[in-house]
Amino acid sequence: MKRRLLRVCGALLLSGMAFASWNWSAGKAPPGHECRFYKTLFDGQVQCRLCPRKCIVPEGKRGTCGIRENRGGKLYLITYGKPCSLGNEPIEKAPFFHFLPGTRRLVLATVGCVLRCRFCQNWEISQAKFEDVPYREVSPEQAVAVALHEKVSSICFTFTEPTVYYEYMYDVAKLAHEKGLKTSMVSSGYIETEPLKELLKVLDAVKIDLKGFTEKFYEEMAAADLEPVLNSIKTVKQSGKWLEIVNLVIPGQNDDPKDLQRMCLWLKENAGADTPVHFTRFFPQYKLKSVPPTPVASLVRAYGIAKAAGLRYVYVGNVPGHPMENTACPKCGKTLIERQGYQIVKNALKGGRCPYCSERLRGLW
Repeated sequence: MKRRLLRVCGALLLSGMAFASWNWSAGKAPPGHECRFYKTLFDGQVQCRLCPRKCIVPEGKRGTCGIRENRGGKLYLITYGKPCSLGNEPIEKAPFFHFLPGTRRLVLATVGCVLRCRFCQNWEISQAKFEDVPYREVSPEQAVAVALHEKVSSICFTFTEPTVYYEYMYDVAKLAHEKGLKTSMVSSGYIETEPLKELLKVLDAVKIDLKGFTEKFYEEMAAADLEPVLNSIKTVKQSGKWLEIVNLVIPGQNDDPKDLQRMCLWLKENAGADTPVHFTRFFPQYKLKSVPPTPVASLVRAYGIAKAAGLRYVYVGNVPGHPMENTACPKCGKTLIERQGYQIVKNALKGGRCPYCSERLRGLW
C-alpha cells in the first residue's frame, strides 16, 4: 500500500499533495489509551459499549474492530496517536458538497473497522491488523499543528471507520475547535447513541455511508445491521450538525428501484429534504471484483427517484464531469456550483444564497 503522508514536528512540510514520507514504525506493542465506553465484567472480561456489537473481550484479546484491547481488565485503544494515513485533500473528495466547498481538509485515519464490507475501497487498512500497517506517532497537538501549518480549513476523520478510534478523534477534534478549525467525520454510522451524541459536540459535519436499505444487504455485504445506522442518521440530524448521505450503488445488490424509493422517502422524513444525498458509482473492489462497475444510467435513475421523493439536493458521484455533480438552486434551477472531479470551477453563491432568485441554500458555506 502506498499513500502520500506528512512529516510532522521538526521536518519540512510540503503544501498541496506533494508530501514526503515519515519514518514509519510497525509491529511494536503499543501502550494504548484507556477507552471511554466499556463495562467491566467477571473473570477479567470487559464489554465494549461503543458500537452495536457490544463485544465481550477477554483478557489480552481485542474486539471486532481489532484495535480495542483488554489489558488487565481495562479496555485500551491501541491506535491512539498512531495514524496510518494523514494528508491534505479537497473536501469534495469526502464527498462533502455543502460543507466548506472549495476548501482543503487534513485527512486522518488509523487502522481498524467494525464492519466487514465486501466492497471496501480501503480494505488494506480498514481490515488489516495494527501490527501489519506502518504508522507514525502523532499526538492530537501535533495533528492540529500540521493542519494549521498546511492552512487547511478543517480536519476530517475518514478512510477507515473513525468511530473505532473514538478517543483519538475526539481529542483531536476538541483541540481543533479550540484553534478555530472545523471538523468532520466520514462514517458508516455504526455507533451507539450515547457516544455519538458526545462526539457530535466536537464535530461540525458528518457524512454517513448508508450502504443499502435492507437488512439482508447489511448482513450479507457488511456483516452488520441496518437499524443502528438509521438511528445514527436521526441522531446527527437532531443534533443540528451538518449531515450528508452517500449511497454506493452496487449492481444487483442494492440498486432495486423500490428499495431506493423507500430509502429516499425515509431520508426525507427523518433527515429532511435539504440533506444532500450522493449516489456514487461502484468499481470492482476487494471481495466484489466479479461485479461490474455501476452503469451511469443506474445512477441517473437513482437521482430521479430521489428527486421524485422530494429530496432537494441530489448528486451523482464517481463520474467526473457529470452535470449531476453540480449544485443547482432548488427554486430557480440555475447552476450555482459547478464541479469537475474534486475541483470547483464555478461558485456563484453569494452569502449562501442564489444570486438569481435569492433562495437560501442549506449548508455551511
